[in-house]
Amino acid sequence: MYKRILLKLSGEALMGTQKYGIDNKILTSYSEEIKATALSGVQVAIVIGGGNIFRGISGAIQGFDRVKGDYMGMLATVINGLALQSALESTGVKTRIYTAIRMEPFAEFYNRDKVTEILENHEVAILTGGTGNPYFTTDTASALRAIEIKANVMIKGTRVDGVFDADPEKNPGAKMYAELSFNEAIEKQLHVMDTTAFALCRENNLPVIVFNMNKKGNLQKLISGHKIGTLIKN
Repeated sequence: MYKRILLKLSGEALMGTQKYGIDNKILTSYSEEIKATALSGVQVAIVIGGGNIFRGISGAIQGFDRVKGDYMGMLATVINGLALQSALESTGVKTRIYTAIRMEPFAEFYNRDKVTEILENHEVAILTGGTGNPYFTTDTASALRAIEIKANVMIKGTRVDGVFDADPEKNPGAKMYAELSFNEAIEKQLHVMDTTAFALCRENNLPVIVFNMNKKGNLQKLISGHKIGTLIKN
C-alpha cells in the first residue's frame, strides 16, 4: 500500500514490562516486524524515541537545565537506535544509522540525499538524535524527516491501539478514534504528538497513523491496507 514509510517508535514502548531500559523480547519483536516489512518491498526509515532512558522535559521538571536535558535525551535515542540496528542486522537486514549531531565512527551524520539513496537500495535507515536541537521532540523530528525523505505516511508505533479521548492505560472506558483531522487532534488537545509535529504534518499533507506496535503482525497488516489504529489527516 505504501512505497516508503517513516516509522516512529516510542522509547517507552521498548521498556516492555520493565521500569526503564530495553526489553530484549520487545526489541526482537520489533526487529522481526520491521524485517518482514522491508522484505515486502516497503522502504523503511525509523525514528526512535529515548523516553525509556531519559526525557529532557522530565529532567527539566527535576531541576536539570532544559538544554542539557534535551541533549541527554538525544543521546538516549542514539543508544536505542544502536540497539535496534544490532537486532536488525542479526536477522540479516542491511541497516544504516544516522545522527542529527556528528557521532562518527559508529553513526553517519544525517544527510537527506544519502538516506533516500539507501532507502531506494532497500536498506533500513535509523534516524537518531532528534532534530539535533533542544526544545524539539522526536515526534517533531519524525514529522520533519518524513517530509524531507518524501515518505507516503508517518506511522507511530505505541503500546496502545490508537488515539483515545483519555489514557487507556488509566481509564478502561476510554474511547478510541478511528479517524481524526489534524485540527481536531489539536483542538481536542490529544497528546499523542506535540502541536509542532501536528502542524508540520498538516501543512505538508502528511498522513499519520497511530497503532499498537506491540501486537504481533500489526505493522504488516497496516501496510497491507487493513484499518488498524487511528488515521490522522487533513
